[in-house]
Order: sequence, then C-alpha cells, then structure tokens
Amino acid sequence: MSEQNIFILGIESSCDDTSAAVIQNGTVLSNVVASQKIHEDYGGVVPELASRAHQQNIVPVVHQALEKAKISKHQLNAIAFTRGPGLMGSLLVGTSFAKSLAYGLNIPLIDVNHMQAHILAHFIKDDNSKKPPFPFLALTISGGHTQIVRVDNYFEMAVIGETIDDAVGEAYDKSGKILGLGYPAGPEIDKRAQLGNPKAFTFTKPKVQGLNFSFSGLKTAILYFIQKQTKADANFVKNNLNDICASIQYTIIGILIDKLKLASKTTGIAHIAIGGGVSANSGIRQALKDGEKKFGWHTYVPKFEYTTDNAAMIAIVGYLKYLEGNFAKADVMASARLKL
Repeated sequence: MSEQNIFILGIESSCDDTSAAVIQNGTVLSNVVASQKIHEDYGGVVPELASRAHQQNIVPVVHQALEKAKISKHQLNAIAFTRGPGLMGSLLVGTSFAKSLAYGLNIPLIDVNHMQAHILAHFIKDDNSKKPPFPFLALTISGGHTQIVRVDNYFEMAVIGETIDDAVGEAYDKSGKILGLGYPAGPEIDKRAQLGNPKAFTFTKPKVQGLNFSFSGLKTAILYFIQKQTKADANFVKNNLNDICASIQYTIIGILIDKLKLASKTTGIAHIAIGGGVSANSGIRQALKDGEKKFGWHTYVPKFEYTTDNAAMIAIVGYLKYLEGNFAKADVMASARLKL
C-alpha cells in the first residue's frame, strides 16, 4: 500500500488511562491522555470505576485528538485499538467504540496487543530517537507485566522470560503501601531513591532459574524488615525513608539488569530496548545506559510520553499493520489475557 498520507487513529483503554492519538505515516500528530485520579483514594485501580470513566472520557478524548491533529474523522484510513491484555471492562469500552466508529466510517479496524505496542513505540518516527535494529531484546516493565522479549521483526516476537508472580510495577506499589506512600508509589520511590543511599539496607534477591523473574519474595522481605524495624523504633520509616526507597530501587534494578545480562549472553543479542510504564523510572534508565559501558550493550529508551499507557503506541502498530493489510474482522473480541 502507498505510504502517502495514511492517517491512523489509535485508541487505548486497557487500564485506567483513556487515550487517543492520530499518526500520519508513522509521525505523531496528537496523543491525548485522560488519566483517572479517582483510583488514588483506593490505593489501586478499581475496575468498575475505570470502565465508567472510560465511557465518560472516550468521546471527548477522540474529539480532542482529531482537533489537535487538524484532521476530520473522514480523513482517517483506519482505526487501531487495544484488544488486550488489560481490564476486561476497560477494554470493552475501547473495543466497542473503535468498532462502531470504523463501521460508521466504513474503514478498516486494526486490533493491537498492548504489550507489542509498548515494544513498537520505539518505531514512532521522531528525528531525535534511534531505532533498535532487528533482532533486539525488549524488557517490558509495567504494573501488570515484566517480560524479556526477543524481537525478530515487527510481528515476530517471543517471550523468553517473564515474572512467575508479581510484576515489577506491583512490587513498587506494594512496597510504597508498606511505607505509607500514595498510589501509584513508583514515581515517589524513584524520586526519594535519588536522595538516599542505595546500600543503606540489603534485601536478598530472589533466586529464579533462567530468565524468569519473581518479586513476591522481595515484597514479603520488605514487609518483614519494616515491621521488625518499626517495632524497635516507631519513627524508623520517617527517619530513613529516602535510604529505604534507594535500597528497594537498587535491589529491583539489580534483579532486572542481572536477567538482561543473562538474556544478552544466552541469545548473543546486545541491542536492548525498554518499554512500559516502569521504564519511565530514572534509576532503570540510568542502569540501562551504564550497561553500554559495562557490557557493550546498545540501549534504546523511549521518550517519556511513550512509556506509560498511551494511544500513540497503539497507532504506530496500527500503521505498521495497515501497510501489511493486516486488518481485524468485525467479530473481533477484547481479550483480558491476550498473549504476545
């Protein structure tokens, strides 16, 4: 298919962010995200509230994305949407809207795997960013996922390592809850970690065979450590918060880098990219950069706005699939546990 002025509308609604973006020939014209603050009061995402908020947000967010892109809906060539994985109620809102709009405009519908989109966000056309060459390894880290993926081309990917229990984002949030921090706790731990001593306290890294991860044991170790210390000193957390956050972050980053080192050695691939919400973490970004000098890696870090859930990453996959003529059927269904 010709590349001349292909406009793709992307819709993302997998969790608690409603997002719409317009891409023209791989370049982002707009990327609108409506975040849901209501979940902060509950210390985590409440699925029912999330899906209701998506219903309220989706029409104004899509309208705004088209306005910012300065195009009308009749100029769209296709609509791409997140099919999964994610929260079923949230996915259904985006899927239903995308289907209806594509049907109404009589244009192709393109289903997108959310985790594939985090990886292919690296291929959004942007003058300042370098693109990973195939094959490369992708570390996808978020509140719901921790995976190492071997990427052989846009549409050939294999998960070679993943968490056997909690995701890394969950480890951050649950550690934050233990420390009395708000939700989401990841950004707060990251901020405080930069002010603390990463070797002030030692947490044992879990021993997991191969390229898989485990974070549940670390979370339990942190809980017991805090309980023991606060029993001896009620003000322990308050007086040592920055050092505790730095030590937790140091341990988590160590787990991730150890597995990446093993994956790189096992596969012989030295090109490494990261994606997903937790890839916004400054400590993880720095550790990856350090890997260039220490291990001879070539690393690829996405722009900040393409790390958390956003529709630009959905639209770029939609664009790449459009070029292949890879469209969804009208009866395509949302899938909460969609595999990569």
